[in-house]
Amino acid sequence: MHLLVEKYTEQVARLPATGKHIIGQFDTERIVVYQAYKPSIADFAAEHGYLGGSEYSYTRMTWMKPNFLWMMFRSGWAAKENQERILAVSIKRIHFETILSQAVHTVYKSHLYADEAVWKRAMAASGVRVQWDPDHNPHGHPTNRRAIQLGMKGSVAQQYAKEWIENIEDITPFVYEQKKELDANGIKNLLVPKEAVYPTTGKPFVNNLFA
Repeated sequence: MHLLVEKYTEQVARLPATGKHIIGQFDTERIVVYQAYKPSIADFAAEHGYLGGSEYSYTRMTWMKPNFLWMMFRSGWAAKENQERILAVSIKRIHFETILSQAVHTVYKSHLYADEAVWKRAMAASGVRVQWDPDHNPHGHPTNRRAIQLGMKGSVAQQYAKEWIENIEDITPFVYEQKKELDANGIKNLLVPKEAVYPTTGKPFVNNLFA
Protein backbone atom coordinates (compact mmCIF):
# COMPACT_ATOMS: atom_id res chain seq x y z
CA MET A 1 0.00 0.00 0.00
CA HIS A 2 1.58 3.27 -1.13
CA LEU A 3 1.57 6.01 1.52
CA LEU A 4 -0.52 9.01 0.46
CA VAL A 5 0.04 12.45 2.00
CA GLU A 6 -1.96 15.63 2.45
CA LYS A 7 -1.60 19.01 4.14
CA TYR A 8 -2.08 18.87 7.89
CA THR A 9 -4.31 21.95 7.77
CA GLU A 10 -6.73 20.07 5.50
CA GLN A 11 -6.64 16.95 7.65
CA VAL A 12 -7.26 18.67 10.99
CA ALA A 13 -10.28 20.46 9.55
CA ARG A 14 -11.78 17.15 8.40
CA LEU A 15 -11.17 14.80 11.33
CA PRO A 16 -13.25 14.76 14.55
CA ALA A 17 -11.84 16.92 17.32
CA THR A 18 -13.12 14.86 20.25
CA GLY A 19 -13.95 11.29 21.20
CA LYS A 20 -12.24 7.91 20.77
CA HIS A 21 -11.44 7.12 17.16
CA ILE A 22 -9.17 4.75 15.26
CA ILE A 23 -7.60 7.12 12.76
CA GLY A 24 -5.27 5.94 10.02
CA GLN A 25 -4.62 5.45 6.33
CA PHE A 26 -6.48 2.52 4.79
CA ASP A 27 -8.15 1.31 1.61
CA THR A 28 -10.71 -1.43 1.05
CA GLU A 29 -8.26 -4.19 1.96
CA ARG A 30 -5.34 -2.79 3.95
CA ILE A 31 -4.35 -0.38 6.70
CA VAL A 32 -1.03 1.28 7.52
CA VAL A 33 0.32 1.15 11.06
CA TYR A 34 3.47 2.83 12.37
CA GLN A 35 6.26 1.44 14.49
CA ALA A 36 9.47 3.03 15.74
CA TYR A 37 12.67 1.02 16.17
CA LYS A 38 16.38 1.42 16.55
CA PRO A 39 18.37 1.35 13.29
CA SER A 40 19.47 -2.30 13.45
CA ILE A 41 15.91 -3.63 13.75
CA ALA A 42 14.59 -1.20 11.14
CA ASP A 43 17.35 -2.15 8.70
CA PHE A 44 16.51 -5.85 9.02
CA ALA A 45 12.79 -5.16 8.54
CA ALA A 46 13.32 -2.98 5.48
CA GLU A 47 15.64 -5.56 3.89
CA HIS A 48 13.63 -8.72 4.65
CA GLY A 49 10.07 -7.44 4.64
CA TYR A 50 9.23 -8.69 8.12
CA LEU A 51 10.20 -8.02 11.73
CA GLY A 52 12.89 -10.27 13.08
CA GLY A 53 16.63 -10.73 13.40
CA SER A 54 18.90 -11.29 16.37
CA GLU A 55 17.86 -8.10 18.18
CA TYR A 56 14.11 -8.44 17.80
CA SER A 57 12.12 -10.19 20.54
CA TYR A 58 8.66 -11.71 20.05
CA THR A 59 8.19 -12.04 23.83
CA ARG A 60 8.62 -8.33 24.47
CA MET A 61 5.59 -6.11 23.91
CA THR A 62 5.81 -4.26 20.59
CA TRP A 63 3.49 -1.29 20.02
CA MET A 64 1.90 -0.07 16.82
CA LYS A 65 -0.12 3.04 16.09
CA PRO A 66 -2.34 3.70 13.06
CA ASN A 67 -2.20 7.46 13.69
CA PHE A 68 0.91 9.15 12.27
CA LEU A 69 0.99 12.16 14.61
CA TRP A 70 0.52 9.96 17.67
CA MET A 71 3.61 8.08 16.51
CA MET A 72 5.45 11.37 16.04
CA PHE A 73 4.64 12.41 19.59
CA ARG A 74 5.70 9.09 21.08
CA SER A 75 8.94 8.94 19.11
CA GLY A 76 9.75 12.66 19.31
CA TRP A 77 9.70 12.80 15.50
CA ALA A 78 12.23 9.92 15.40
CA ALA A 79 14.53 11.60 17.92
CA LYS A 80 14.08 9.38 21.00
CA GLU A 81 16.58 6.62 21.79
CA ASN A 82 15.72 3.30 20.11
CA GLN A 83 12.98 5.04 18.13
CA GLU A 84 15.18 6.72 15.54
CA ARG A 85 13.58 4.97 12.58
CA ILE A 86 9.91 5.07 11.66
CA LEU A 87 8.36 2.22 9.68
CA ALA A 88 5.04 2.38 7.84
CA VAL A 89 3.73 -1.18 7.87
CA SER A 90 0.86 -2.35 5.64
CA ILE A 91 -1.33 -5.23 6.81
CA LYS A 92 -4.72 -6.49 5.72
CA ARG A 93 -7.71 -5.04 7.53
CA ILE A 94 -8.90 -8.53 8.43
CA HIS A 95 -5.67 -9.10 10.36
CA PHE A 96 -5.82 -5.66 11.94
CA GLU A 97 -9.31 -6.44 13.16
CA THR A 98 -8.15 -9.81 14.46
CA ILE A 99 -5.67 -7.92 16.61
CA LEU A 100 -8.37 -5.50 17.76
CA SER A 101 -10.66 -8.39 18.71
CA GLN A 102 -8.02 -9.84 21.05
CA ALA A 103 -7.15 -6.54 22.75
CA VAL A 104 -7.37 -6.25 26.54
CA HIS A 105 -7.20 -2.85 28.21
CA THR A 106 -4.01 -2.11 30.13
CA VAL A 107 -6.06 -0.74 33.03
CA TYR A 108 -8.89 -2.42 34.92
CA LYS A 109 -12.39 -1.35 33.85
CA SER A 110 -15.08 -2.37 36.31
CA HIS A 111 -17.89 -2.15 33.73
CA LEU A 112 -16.14 -4.73 31.52
CA TYR A 113 -14.91 -7.26 34.09
CA ALA A 114 -16.59 -8.76 37.14
CA ASP A 115 -13.50 -8.01 39.23
CA GLU A 116 -9.77 -7.43 38.89
CA ALA A 117 -9.04 -11.15 39.01
CA VAL A 118 -11.17 -11.69 35.89
CA TRP A 119 -9.36 -8.82 34.14
CA LYS A 120 -5.96 -10.27 35.07
CA ARG A 121 -6.98 -13.67 33.68
CA ALA A 122 -8.06 -11.96 30.46
CA MET A 123 -4.67 -10.26 30.26
CA ALA A 124 -2.88 -13.53 30.85
CA ALA A 125 -4.88 -15.22 28.10
CA SER A 126 -4.26 -12.55 25.45
CA GLY A 127 -1.09 -11.27 23.81
CA VAL A 128 -2.70 -7.97 22.78
CA ARG A 129 -3.05 -4.76 24.80
CA VAL A 130 -4.96 -1.58 24.00
CA GLN A 131 -4.48 1.93 25.32
CA TRP A 132 -6.42 5.11 24.60
CA ASP A 133 -4.33 8.21 25.20
CA PRO A 134 -4.72 11.90 24.33
CA ASP A 135 -3.89 12.49 20.69
CA HIS A 136 -1.36 15.24 19.99
CA ASN A 137 -0.97 17.95 17.40
CA PRO A 138 2.26 18.37 15.40
CA HIS A 139 3.80 20.56 18.13
CA GLY A 140 3.25 17.81 20.69
CA HIS A 141 0.33 19.43 22.52
CA PRO A 142 -2.50 17.13 23.66
CA THR A 143 -5.89 17.40 21.96
CA ASN A 144 -9.39 16.48 23.14
CA ARG A 145 -9.42 13.39 20.93
CA ARG A 146 -8.21 9.99 22.07
CA ALA A 147 -5.77 7.93 20.00
CA ILE A 148 -5.34 4.17 20.07
CA GLN A 149 -2.16 2.18 20.38
CA LEU A 150 -1.94 -1.60 20.32
CA GLY A 151 0.68 -3.75 21.96
CA MET A 152 1.47 -7.32 20.94
CA LYS A 153 3.64 -10.10 22.28
CA GLY A 154 3.95 -13.85 22.02
CA SER A 155 2.24 -15.83 19.28
CA VAL A 156 0.16 -12.94 17.94
CA ALA A 157 3.26 -10.74 17.71
CA GLN A 158 5.07 -13.48 15.81
CA GLN A 159 2.14 -14.01 13.46
CA TYR A 160 1.93 -10.27 12.80
CA ALA A 161 5.66 -9.90 12.27
CA LYS A 162 6.21 -12.94 10.05
CA GLU A 163 2.91 -13.63 8.29
CA TRP A 164 0.65 -10.58 8.24
CA ILE A 165 2.98 -7.82 7.11
CA GLU A 166 2.55 -7.14 3.39
CA ASN A 167 4.88 -4.17 3.00
CA ILE A 168 7.34 -2.18 5.09
CA GLU A 169 8.35 1.34 4.13
CA ASP A 170 11.03 3.22 6.05
CA ILE A 171 9.58 6.74 6.17
CA THR A 172 12.28 8.26 8.39
CA PRO A 173 13.48 10.67 5.65
CA PHE A 174 9.89 11.94 5.29
CA VAL A 175 9.67 12.37 9.06
CA TYR A 176 12.89 14.40 9.12
CA GLU A 177 11.73 16.56 6.21
CA GLN A 178 8.40 17.37 7.81
CA LYS A 179 9.92 18.06 11.24
CA LYS A 180 12.27 20.52 9.56
CA GLU A 181 9.30 22.16 7.81
CA LEU A 182 7.36 22.30 11.07
CA ASP A 183 10.23 23.94 12.94
CA ALA A 184 10.89 26.45 10.18
CA ASN A 185 7.40 27.42 9.06
CA GLY A 186 4.85 25.89 11.42
CA ILE A 187 1.88 23.89 10.16
CA LYS A 188 1.13 25.95 7.03
CA ASN A 189 2.81 23.57 4.58
CA LEU A 190 3.24 20.54 6.83
CA LEU A 191 2.50 17.23 5.09
CA VAL A 192 1.19 14.17 6.90
CA PRO A 193 -0.11 10.80 5.72
CA LYS A 194 -3.72 11.07 4.55
CA GLU A 195 -5.92 9.62 7.28
CA ALA A 196 -9.58 9.05 8.06
CA VAL A 197 -11.69 7.48 10.80
CA TYR A 198 -11.52 3.70 10.50
CA PRO A 199 -15.02 2.15 10.19
CA THR A 200 -15.97 0.00 13.18
CA THR A 201 -19.77 0.14 13.18
CA GLY A 202 -21.22 -3.31 13.69
CA LYS A 203 -17.90 -4.96 14.46
CA PRO A 204 -18.08 -7.50 17.32
CA PHE A 205 -15.09 -6.00 19.15
CA VAL A 206 -16.45 -2.44 19.31
CA ASN A 207 -18.17 -2.49 22.72
CA ASN A 208 -15.12 -3.78 24.57
CA LEU A 209 -12.56 -1.82 22.58
CA PHE A 210 -14.16 1.61 22.94
CA ALA A 211 -15.34 1.14 26.52
